[in-house]
Amino acid sequence: MSPEEIMRRIELLRQEHRDLDTAIMALVESGARDQLQLARLKKRKLMLRDEIAMLEDQLIPDIIA
Repeated sequence: MSPEEIMRRIELLRQEHRDLDTAIMALVESGARDQLQLARLKKRKLMLRDEIAMLEDQLIPDIIA
Protein backbone atom coordinates (compact mmCIF):
# COMPACT_ATOMS: atom_id res chain seq x y z
CA MET A 1 0.00 0.00 0.00
CA SER A 2 1.44 3.38 -0.98
CA PRO A 3 1.75 6.22 1.55
CA GLU A 4 -1.07 8.07 -0.22
CA GLU A 5 -3.37 5.06 0.05
CA ILE A 6 -2.48 4.70 3.72
CA MET A 7 -3.29 8.38 4.35
CA ARG A 8 -6.66 8.03 2.60
CA ARG A 9 -7.46 4.92 4.64
CA ILE A 10 -6.47 6.69 7.87
CA GLU A 11 -8.75 9.62 7.04
CA LEU A 12 -11.68 7.29 6.35
CA LEU A 13 -11.07 5.47 9.62
CA ARG A 14 -10.82 8.75 11.54
CA GLN A 15 -14.15 9.86 10.07
CA GLU A 16 -15.79 6.60 11.11
CA HIS A 17 -14.21 6.99 14.57
CA ARG A 18 -15.72 10.49 14.90
CA ASP A 19 -19.10 9.22 13.69
CA LEU A 20 -19.03 6.44 16.28
CA ASP A 21 -18.13 8.95 18.98
CA THR A 22 -21.15 11.03 18.01
CA ALA A 23 -23.41 7.97 17.99
CA ILE A 24 -22.14 6.84 21.39
CA MET A 25 -22.70 10.29 22.92
CA ALA A 26 -26.21 10.42 21.45
CA LEU A 27 -27.07 7.02 22.93
CA VAL A 28 -25.73 7.99 26.34
CA GLU A 29 -27.50 11.37 26.35
CA SER A 30 -30.79 9.84 25.26
CA GLY A 31 -30.67 7.48 28.20
CA ALA A 32 -30.86 4.45 25.95
CA ARG A 33 -30.88 1.18 27.85
CA ASP A 34 -29.36 -0.89 25.05
CA GLN A 35 -26.06 -1.64 26.75
CA LEU A 36 -25.19 -4.31 24.19
CA GLN A 37 -25.41 -1.82 21.32
CA LEU A 38 -23.38 0.70 23.30
CA ALA A 39 -20.70 -1.91 24.04
CA ARG A 40 -20.54 -2.90 20.35
CA LEU A 41 -20.07 0.72 19.28
CA LYS A 42 -17.34 1.26 21.86
CA LYS A 43 -15.57 -1.94 20.82
CA ARG A 44 -15.68 -0.90 17.15
CA LYS A 45 -14.31 2.52 18.10
CA LEU A 46 -11.37 0.90 19.92
CA MET A 47 -10.70 -1.37 16.94
CA LEU A 48 -10.62 1.66 14.66
CA ARG A 49 -8.19 3.44 16.98
CA ASP A 50 -5.87 0.41 16.89
CA GLU A 51 -6.06 0.17 13.09
CA ILE A 52 -5.32 3.89 12.74
CA ALA A 53 -2.27 3.52 15.00
CA MET A 54 -1.04 0.52 13.00
CA LEU A 55 -1.37 2.41 9.71
CA GLU A 56 0.34 5.49 11.14
CA ASP A 57 3.23 3.27 12.22
CA GLN A 58 3.58 2.09 8.62
CA LEU A 59 4.11 5.69 7.53
CA ILE A 60 6.99 6.23 9.95
CA PRO A 61 10.22 4.64 8.72
CA ASP A 62 12.06 2.33 11.08
CA ILE A 63 15.25 3.91 12.36
CA ILE A 64 17.89 1.42 13.35
CA ALA A 65 20.26 2.88 15.91
